[in-house]
This record gives sequence, C-alpha cells and structure tokens, in this order.
Amino acid sequence: MLASTLGTLFEWYDFFIYGSLAVFMSAIIFPPDNPMVSLLGALAALAVGFVIRPLGGAIFGYLGDRFGRKYMFLVTVVMMGASTVLLGCLPSYSAAGNLSWILLLVLRVIQGLAVGGEYGGAVVYISEHCSPKRRGLLTSWLQSTCMLGLLACTVVIVLCRTAIGPDAFKAWGWRVPFLASIVLLSISVYIRARLHESPVFSRMKSQGRLSKNPLREALSQWSNLKLILIALFSINAGTVASFYTGQFYVVIFLQQAVAVDQSLVYNLLSIAFLIGVPTYVFLGWLSDRIGRKWIMIAGIFLTALTFRPMFESLISAGNPALVEATIAKPVTLHASTNSEDCSFSLGAALLSSHPDNKKACVKAKQYLVQHGVNFTYVPPVNGLPVAMSVNGQTISGFDAKAYGAALQSAGYPEKADPARINRTKILLILIAMTVIAAMTYASLAAYLVELFPARIRYTAISFPYHIGAGIFGGLLPFIATYLTLSVGDVLAGLWYPIGLSVICGIVGTIFLPSGPRTSAATSAADANTPTAQ
Repeated sequence: MLASTLGTLFEWYDFFIYGSLAVFMSAIIFPPDNPMVSLLGALAALAVGFVIRPLGGAIFGYLGDRFGRKYMFLVTVVMMGASTVLLGCLPSYSAAGNLSWILLLVLRVIQGLAVGGEYGGAVVYISEHCSPKRRGLLTSWLQSTCMLGLLACTVVIVLCRTAIGPDAFKAWGWRVPFLASIVLLSISVYIRARLHESPVFSRMKSQGRLSKNPLREALSQWSNLKLILIALFSINAGTVASFYTGQFYVVIFLQQAVAVDQSLVYNLLSIAFLIGVPTYVFLGWLSDRIGRKWIMIAGIFLTALTFRPMFESLISAGNPALVEATIAKPVTLHASTNSEDCSFSLGAALLSSHPDNKKACVKAKQYLVQHGVNFTYVPPVNGLPVAMSVNGQTISGFDAKAYGAALQSAGYPEKADPARINRTKILLILIAMTVIAAMTYASLAAYLVELFPARIRYTAISFPYHIGAGIFGGLLPFIATYLTLSVGDVLAGLWYPIGLSVICGIVGTIFLPSGPRTSAATSAADANTPTAQ
C-alpha cells in the first residue's frame, strides 16, 4: 500500500503542478498581449490533459487486465515524470512563437494518458492485496494522494516563490517545480520496480481465466456496461464536481475574482489540506462499517447545497471592499447581448489573440470579470457597441485605463486589502470544502472495485472514472471561466458543478447498488486474496 500510494502521490503532484501554475505560464507560453485570452488558453491546455484521460484509462486498463498491473505502473510513472520535467523546459512564446503552446499541448496529452492508466491500476493493486473488510480504509490512503499531491505542489510553489521572490518566480522561477519532478521520478521508478504482481491477477493467469479482450467485454456486455454508465453518471461525475470545485477551481477563484495574494491563497490552502486529509482515512474506515453509497451521495448533495453560499462568503471574507463597492455603486454595461459586436465566441477568443482583433464589447466584459467586477446589461447608448457606467460616470467604448480609473474612483479595489482579509473564515470554508470532497471521494475506489469482476476490473474502473474526472472535471475550470465571462457574474461558473451534482445525486440515489458487493464474480475474486484465504 505504501509503495503504491507514494508512487501515485508523486504522479498527482506532476499532474496538478501545471494547473497551479497556469496563471504564470499563460503569460509566457501564450501570446502576452491579451492576458484573458492567454489565461483561457492555459486553462484549455489544462482541460486537454483531463479530456485525454479516458483514452489512457482504456489503453492501460486493457493492458493491465491482459498483461498485469505492475508493468503498467512503471510505464505510466515514466511518462508522467518525463513530460513534467519537459514542461519546465518549454520555450517562451517570444522565443518560439506558436511552437511553445503546441509543445505544451503535446506534453499535456502525454500526462493525461499516464494519469488515465495510473489510478485504476493503483486502486486494483491495493484492493487485490487486502482484506475486503479493510478495503475502504486502505484504499482511502490512495484516495488522499490526490489531495496530498495538490498539497505537495502547493508547498513547493510557496517555497520557491519565497526563496527567489515574486518577480523572479513570475519570470522564470515557475519552471523550478516542474524541473524538481526529476527527483520524484527517480524515487517513483525505484519504488515501482520493486513491486510484485497482484496475487489475484497471478492466480487468474495461472488458471487461464484472464479476459482476452477486457475492453470489449466491459463495453459490449450489458451487465458490465450498465454498471459503468451508472457509476459514470452518479458517483464518478458527482465526485468530480465536488473535488475539483472545492480543491482546484477555488484556487483560481480566490486569485482572479477575489484578488487575494497568491502566497496567502497557497498558505491557507496548505493548512486546510493538512487538516482535511485525515478525514479521507476516517471516512474510508467508516465506509467499511456502514456502507459507502450514502456517504458519497450525501457529499454530492452537500456540494449542490453549500458551494455557492461558500464561494459568496469567500468574496466577503477575502475582499470586503469589493462587496461594498458592488452593492453601493453597481456597474452597468450598455450593450446588446444579441448583437454581433457583443457575442462571445470561444473559438474566436482563442484564435484571435491580438487585442486589435477583439470586439470592444468582448474586451469590456473580459476586463470587468478579470477584475472581479459583476455587471448587469442595459440597452446600448447612442448606437455604440458598448459603454460602461459606474458612479454616475459613463465611458463610451472600451478603454482599459479609463475603466480602471472609473472603477477605482467608485471604490472598487485593484487588490484585496491584507488588513481586511478574514483569514480564519477563509480557512474554515476551505476546510469545509475539503471535508465535503472527502465524503464523495474517500470510499470511491473501494466502491468501484466491488462493482466489477476481477477479470475486467482495471478497464471497468479506469474508463468511467476518467470520463468523469477527465471530461466533467477537466472541463470544469474552463467552462466555469467561460460562463463567468459570458454572463458577467463571477459566481456564474458555479452553476456547472451545482447542476452536475444535482443530476448525479438523483441518479446515484435511484440506481446505485447499496450493498458492499454486487456480483458473484467480485466475491469470487475477493475469495482469492491471501487475507481471505
């Protein structure tokens, strides 16, 4: 368990380090003359790494069920570690032009494939070594590696930023956490090379019971496909909505919408993670005693009910001056949402990066949302495509300096005032989000193992998990940012995870099996573990 957990922890560090540094990389790897489009491009690259994960799950799941769990461990960790190191060596856009972000996308694809093969293998490997009665407890340690990987990359970033200073870190220091991964890669390869094959897989192989085509068996037989679909549209997608919103998107939100200093965000997040990680182990242990389904379903519904109020509280706790200005002197945008001048085309936003090619109305919306400013639409004035009004002053067209001066005179702060930040409240909210995420995620691995027969277990777990995590979760930061830009409300992006949670909670309540074991094949495989014998 320790060997598998450490290797997986390092792999999560490699995967999440990019997301944590997307804000810095966007200014270096993408065209620098439009910060919001660069940020969207960086988030799109983040999404690519997630979206490709189901393919990695299908490929490595097939290979793991056919040829063994151990060897896939070595392949995935090398792919992940090497691509992470190379991310730290990427040329800047000023030096290599479009080649810089093309290479970034290629490396993110490799990372996504590696993670797609990692999780299912690690879950199956631990589960096939342990007693079914302790499966929730032992796999919960593996589940916590995702959180610990986020914590590790957060600590490394904070240490690097403190050691070399904010300016140097922004210019070149962001590369150090990527390059440091070579140390983790060496340790991971050493650990994985010493592992033995799973006893359940070895026994199935000696008895000639391996699946000849686990992917086809998992997807073509309705009994297996039905379980995959139920898992996907309930606990897999629902877990993603909770985990990635409360542990990942919140980092971007605090920095962009609330304008809290990055170092403070990382410090508070690190403390929240340290306090919240034991919750994973406790809930895994609890699921062995009272069942797993209703713990996960409760976490999914809590996400839908509490996340928007908690994000609202983050704004008031982190930047009260922004809340006061929004209430006292609201911003209105004179524009027609149906006009061509104000339509926000995602493809155009990414392909037309030069500010001269952007519509004035689109640039105005981007500017306001980027500064955490909500606005409401009113009819256009004097036939202009856009105008902004605040505090009795109307500015025709778009002028960043004029917008900034008008907002500042109306009391809108450029940055959160450190003296007015309620750090305790922010920390408590982050801890609450961590606990809710643990409710949905801690016992997920054990539940999925018990859902599928051993002969196709690697494939059947990896495929729905990574569709949920890769598609629904990977697109979350990007879709949330896009919704925020389109609507003009910094909280609009939360409707995506909230809606997803409601749907998944209902599906899980109705269709998910409640018992600890759902098939005779699973029971038979469990009976083959050394502890059961």
